[in-house]
Amino acid sequence: MSDLQKEVSDLERKSATAARLFDIRRIIGGLFVLYGVIVTIAGLTVSDADLKKAEDININLWTGLGMLALGLFFLIWLKLRPVTAPEPEE
Repeated sequence: MSDLQKEVSDLERKSATAARLFDIRRIIGGLFVLYGVIVTIAGLTVSDADLKKAEDININLWTGLGMLALGLFFLIWLKLRPVTAPEPEE
């Protein structure tokens, strides 16, 4: 294998790694999980006055749980169907 072929295969491997690292599902899933945890904690520490304003519906808790579920969906989807780099043409 020549030096050029080794360099090309090394670049292809790095490209595949970068594609997996910057997959949009990882970014969206991670952000939704992070914000979901924050909003869920806010929902768990809600005061009675805040509940009364929202007609006894804990909006932060339900929104946080929904965000957590969506974020976990994206991360599970990423795990089950990872990005694969296209095969090089000969």
